[in-house]
Amino acid sequence: MIQSWGARKFRWAGVLAGALLLASAVQAEDWPQFRGPGGKGISEETNLPTHWGPEENIRWKADLPGRGLSSPVVVGGKVYLTACTGVTQSRLHVLCFDAVHGKKLWERQLHATGNTLCHPKTCMAAPTPVVDGERIYALFATGDLAGFDAAGNLLWYRALAQDYPGLTNQVGMAASPVLWKDVLIVPMESAGESFALGLDKLTGRNRWKVDRPQEINWVTPLLITHDGRDEVLFQSSQDVTAYDPATGRQNWTYSDKEGFAGSTIPSAAMGEEVIVSGGGMALRPGPAAATMIWKASKLKPAYASPLFYRGRVYAVNNSAILLNCFNAQDGKVLWQQRVKGPFSASPVAADGKLYLVNEEGVTTILQAGDQPRILGTNALPEQFLATPALAGGCIFLRSDQHLYCIGRGEPGQGAAARSN
Repeated sequence: MIQSWGARKFRWAGVLAGALLLASAVQAEDWPQFRGPGGKGISEETNLPTHWGPEENIRWKADLPGRGLSSPVVVGGKVYLTACTGVTQSRLHVLCFDAVHGKKLWERQLHATGNTLCHPKTCMAAPTPVVDGERIYALFATGDLAGFDAAGNLLWYRALAQDYPGLTNQVGMAASPVLWKDVLIVPMESAGESFALGLDKLTGRNRWKVDRPQEINWVTPLLITHDGRDEVLFQSSQDVTAYDPATGRQNWTYSDKEGFAGSTIPSAAMGEEVIVSGGGMALRPGPAAATMIWKASKLKPAYASPLFYRGRVYAVNNSAILLNCFNAQDGKVLWQQRVKGPFSASPVAADGKLYLVNEEGVTTILQAGDQPRILGTNALPEQFLATPALAGGCIFLRSDQHLYCIGRGEPGQGAAARSN
């Protein structure tokens, strides 16, 4: 049957509209870096499960070759993550899995060129990779940095410990790279040579390099937009500094001589024109300076980064194993809830719920709001140190042994995958 041009035009317009809707949906549910879109720890996902276990709501479970504190990242229906193996953790792995079925699509290995000494709790696969949809950028605690395409082809490689021999860190690096347009921003802060790099994401070559305070620092930079201007925030134990991500030029810095300005472990969070440092202080950024608006010593977490969600700031305090909820505008404590810890993973949020994964594999889900309300606790019998990813209607958790995809459904739905 011959269709008129008007009918065909109408049909193709419908197909195109559907494709655009599908593309926007896929983009919206991606989790492309440490703590997800914008490094906020927040997902637009809905209907995520609140109950699971070894035989409930596990879509699939994939074997991993070795240790890793890096979080999974999920982009375009694929899950990427890193691991390390060997007696000295000198074998570095980058892996890609199908997000729906858990099948391992590819694995690439590198040999460490930098120092592999670290604290027993961490490992060389501590930084989380970042993905732009077409390429994955994987940094390891050894200073080895590589760019791959989505099919696993190596695009470029940097041995940063060879490029900058003054780098020194005997306890292990963990800060993750972030992407701003075509610039890959890499934190390399240590007790020796300490700096931040802005690299061309296509070639890996330096666009800019700025010196940073000489101290061991595990904080991941935070990209923000303020008054129409993009900035990348770095924090140390004594300062929070904003740079132009295109050039590395310093826009402003804030230092509090009285203490707990920033931190060297928990990363910063931002929302509603308020920056919350990992050290328990809130700043309001300006064109050339930032103003401190409140401090909260109870906010200071040990490892987990604070979460800014719907006008409130949530932080896990490991000293008392408390989840603290603060008003984001004045720092007033709204409530405290005892939860089972300890925590290395940072809390994440979606659909009005908070997800806290402790080191023993117990995830506590709470309702976000003015009063604490625990919705469920779920245990998996492994150690979990990595922050979870939320994407595609699922929660992705990684231990040293396995990558889990958790989603609503019958037990065993999405047949358990094994990557060998």
